[in-house]
Amino acid sequence: MIFDEHWKDYYRERVGSAESILRSVISDGNRIFVGSACGEPQHLLRTMISLIPEYRDLELIQNLSIGEVPEDWNQLQEHCRFKTFFVGPRTREAVNQGAADYIPIYFSEIPRLFRDESMWKLDVALVQISPPDEHGFCSLGIAVDICKTAVESARLVVAQVNPRMPRSFGDSFIHVSQIRHFVEFEEPLLEFTFRERSAVAERIARYVSLLVDDGSTMQVGIGRITNSVLRFLDDKKDLGIHSEILTDSHLHLIRKGVITGRRKNIHHGKIITSSCMGSADLYDFVHDNPEVEFYPIDYVNNRRLISQNERMVAINSALEIDLSGQICADSIGHRVYSGIGGYVDFMHGASSANKGKTIIVLPSTTSDGRRSRIVSHLAHGAGVVSSRSTVRYIVTEFGIAYLHGKTIRERALSLINIAHPKFRQRLLAEAKQLHYVYDDQILPPIYEPLYPGQWETHQIFPGDVRIFFRPIKPTDERGVQEFFYSLPDQDIYYRFLSAMKVFPHRNTQGMCNIDYEHEMAIVGVIGEIGNEKIVGLGRYILDQKSNLAEVDFAVAAQWQKLGVGTFLLHYLCEIAKSKGISGFMAYVLASNRRMLSVFYKVGYQVHTTLEDGVYEIAFRFDEPVQACITDC
Repeated sequence: MIFDEHWKDYYRERVGSAESILRSVISDGNRIFVGSACGEPQHLLRTMISLIPEYRDLELIQNLSIGEVPEDWNQLQEHCRFKTFFVGPRTREAVNQGAADYIPIYFSEIPRLFRDESMWKLDVALVQISPPDEHGFCSLGIAVDICKTAVESARLVVAQVNPRMPRSFGDSFIHVSQIRHFVEFEEPLLEFTFRERSAVAERIARYVSLLVDDGSTMQVGIGRITNSVLRFLDDKKDLGIHSEILTDSHLHLIRKGVITGRRKNIHHGKIITSSCMGSADLYDFVHDNPEVEFYPIDYVNNRRLISQNERMVAINSALEIDLSGQICADSIGHRVYSGIGGYVDFMHGASSANKGKTIIVLPSTTSDGRRSRIVSHLAHGAGVVSSRSTVRYIVTEFGIAYLHGKTIRERALSLINIAHPKFRQRLLAEAKQLHYVYDDQILPPIYEPLYPGQWETHQIFPGDVRIFFRPIKPTDERGVQEFFYSLPDQDIYYRFLSAMKVFPHRNTQGMCNIDYEHEMAIVGVIGEIGNEKIVGLGRYILDQKSNLAEVDFAVAAQWQKLGVGTFLLHYLCEIAKSKGISGFMAYVLASNRRMLSVFYKVGYQVHTTLEDGVYEIAFRFDEPVQACITDC
C-alpha cells in the first residue's frame, strides 16, 4: 500500500471519466459488482447501463436496487444477466418475469461468496466513496455492508468519488491504493422514504412497544410497519442499536434521548450498523460522528456477536404465516417479493441472547382485505424463511401471539385469535380438519373487532408487588386451568359453591371465549407476555332482562391479603359502568367472610338476603355510599 505522500500522485494519475474507464476495464464475460441501496454509485451505474449493449455475457451483481437499474431488463438480458440478493421495487418485475435472477442467501453469508473465488470471482467492483483524507483513506460511508468485502475481493475497483458521501467510522475505510480508477462526480445520495403511516401499522406498533423493555438492543428490519414500531418507543429508556440498517426512525429516537446504548454489552454506547437508508438529514448525522460505527455485514449479522447483547430484540416483518408457525417473508407464492436478508441471522442471534426476543409483525390481511395473512397452510410455492421452531412473538393489529414452546394446538388457537375477525371461523374450521385443535373448540362472539386493550393496566400492591391486569383471552385456557388447580379446596368451594375437583377443556374454554360486551373477565398476571401466570381472576355475566351482572372473583392463596380482590371488583365495576350496566349481584357463602368484606368496601349500598347459608348480594352503581377501603 502507498501510505506516504505519493498516494496523491497515484490518485491523480487514475482519475478519469466514467465512460473511458469502464470501456478500458470491462470485458465480455465479466462479473461486475455494484454498490447497493442508498450507497449506489449512480453515475457509474448509469454509464455502465448505457454500455451494456456493447458486451456479451456480463453479470451485474447488486444487493438492493433502488436507483438506476431499469425496471424493464428485457432489452438488456441478451447482453447481461442481472443478479440480486434482495429483490426491491426496481427489480421485482424483471426477476418474476425471468429476465433477472434472485439469489436466496443470508446477508451474513454473502462476503464468503466473494472471498471464495472457486464459486464467485468478482472481476470489477463499482462503489461510491468519500474523497480521500490527508492520509489517503476514503470511507464507504453509508454502505459498508457487502461493499467492503467486494472491494477487497475484486480483481479491480472503480470508485465514484462523491463529496456528499459521509465519512463514517468503524470498519468503513479503504485506502486509495486499493482502488484502480477514480471518477470524481458529485450528486445527491439516494434517499429512501417510507409511505404514509397507516392505522393498522400504528396499532401493531403499539402492541410491539409492550414487548420492548428499557435497555434493550434493537434490530429492526426495513418496512413501513417496522418503521412505525420505532416511532412508538418514545417512552423507553437507554435503548441500543445493533442492526444492519439505520433509518430516520432511529434518528427520531436518538434525538429524543431514547437511544443511548448505555446498557449494551458489546460496543457500549455505540450505534452499530452496516448501512443507512433514509434522508439527507440522516446522512448528515452519521458524517464524522464517532457515536455511529459501520461494519461489514458478516460482522454486524454474526449470530454469536448478536447474542452477546443482553435483551436483544429483533423485529422483522412477514408476508404470511401458517397455523403451525412457519413464516414466509420473501415471496407471495412463487412470486419473489423481497429477500431473506438479515432476517434469520437476527432471529437466531436474538433467540440465543439473554432475555432476547424475536418479534414478527404483519397486518392480518392483504392490503385489499381479501386474504388473511394468517393461513392454515402457506400458499403454493411460498418459501419458508423461518421454520416453526424459531418463531416467538407474532403481532398483528389484533394482538400478540406467543408461540415459543407451545404445541401446534396452542399455536393455532393463538394465531386464529389475532387473525382478522372475518377469517377466524374459517381458520378454525380448517384447523379442525387438520386436527390442530379440539373438535369442539369455540371462538368468542365478536362484538368488538379489536381486543379491548384499553382495559389493560398495571397495579402496584404492598411490598412493591406489580401485577398486570387485562381482559382474558382465548389463549388463557391452560393458564385458567392451572390457576384453579392451584387454589385450595376451600377456595374452590367458595368460588363454585361446590367441591369441584377437575376443570376440563369443555368448562374452561367457555370462560376464556367471551364477547367482552355482555360478559367480561379480567385476569391478574405476572411474568413475560406469552409466558404469564394467572394470580387473580374476576368476571361478570350480564342478565339483559334486569341489566344487572353476576360477578365473582378469586385470588391465588399467596396473593391474598394484598388488596387484589378489592381491586378486581372495583375494576369490574368501572368496566361495567362504561357499558351501561346498572349494577352487580353475587352469591357468597355466609362462611366466606373475606369475600363478603370486599363487597362491603366496594363503595355502593349493598343489599343482602340470606338463604340456606348463602348470601345473595346486590348493589347498584347509582347508589353510592362512603366506603372504607381495607385490605382483602
